[in-house]
Amino acid sequence: MITCHLRYVVDPYQLPAFEHYGKLWIRLVEKFGGKHHGYFMPSEGTSNVALAMFSFPSFAAYEDYRKRSFDDPECQAAFALNKKHRFIISYERSFFRPVFEDDQGARRAP
Repeated sequence: MITCHLRYVVDPYQLPAFEHYGKLWIRLVEKFGGKHHGYFMPSEGTSNVALAMFSFPSFAAYEDYRKRSFDDPECQAAFALNKKHRFIISYERSFFRPVFEDDQGARRAP
């Protein structure tokens, strides 16, 4: 299992637009076989940083989602929202291997 962590720098004056965008992507990630863990909006402290995390069974499954998302009309509509309104200033994408108590997603020792 691979978990994608996104750190967004967002326009703090457009948080409702970014939140709408995030809600769209939760369903879209799951449409392509991922498990979305949610978007995390600014609350106290920094007003322009938001986070998101979602998992796929493998990095190959994530890459397939990315490839297919560029041809999907719903994904293209979501991308177009940000292109039009520019509520995302920048973002960073990192990947992690989750560890759970029951070893779901953890690599087994040889």
